[in-house]
Amino acid sequence: MALCEFAYDRDVSQNDPRNDLQRIIDFRISFARRQAGEVREVPGGFLVLHREYERSHEHNQLHITGPADPEGLPELADEVMAFLPHRRITVHDEALGLISVPALEQAGYTHVTEVLMVHTGPVPEAGTADVVERELGPEPHGLLRRAVTAQQWRWMPDADEKTVHDLVERRTARRAGAEEVLFLAAHDDSGEIASWADLYLEPAAGVAQIEEVATAEPYLRRGYADSVLAGALRRAAAAGCALRFLVADQDDWPLRWYGRRGFTAVGRVHSFSRF
Repeated sequence: MALCEFAYDRDVSQNDPRNDLQRIIDFRISFARRQAGEVREVPGGFLVLHREYERSHEHNQLHITGPADPEGLPELADEVMAFLPHRRITVHDEALGLISVPALEQAGYTHVTEVLMVHTGPVPEAGTADVVERELGPEPHGLLRRAVTAQQWRWMPDADEKTVHDLVERRTARRAGAEEVLFLAAHDDSGEIASWADLYLEPAAGVAQIEEVATAEPYLRRGYADSVLAGALRRAAAAGCALRFLVADQDDWPLRWYGRRGFTAVGRVHSFSRF
């Protein structure tokens, strides 16, 4: 069942006349379903749950994919997410998301606009930086786990152990989201991980997503993120994924950073959270 929404894309030509935006939306919906521990159908969309990572809002949220009453979304979320301590709603249709803002903000939700950006520049040439695939892996080989965990604590110094654990370990669930999921990392001269990113590949559909490009604070502004991003683009191109995209917060600085690296906005989705 989790594969059904994306099955059509896997059977059509990569030159399908549907626009890139719809293919990206299809991919993201499929990814959410496939990595979920449980999927519950609801009016206008579906609820994803993953009890193992209950603090990860990504894995415990309401996705609105079809016609829905904006005024009724707060009540729907309260009904289907009553057992959760948070509320998270992603509205994949840009117009519906925009007209849902007043009702959800009035109900106490925080609104974030996410920009879907397609890579339209040339694929970067291979550089000299060491960019390799990494497993989370148990210690002593869990270099990626160690780097991600340390940075998560820097971002959320007041969080509890369970929250940090879920936000780090949820990458394990993401492995089920696409045909191939890679964790890429760039290293400093001593072998420590300086920057990392997820890469989700669906070669049969010709689509790839780059996600969570991050750099550990001690390594900022030294080109490591550029190396990881370039490595992800090269791997996606080599896998036959001509449509390469990522998601950026409309109000945050990475949007402009990606724009300078050949990414162009093609659409927006709206995300709403309440704690």
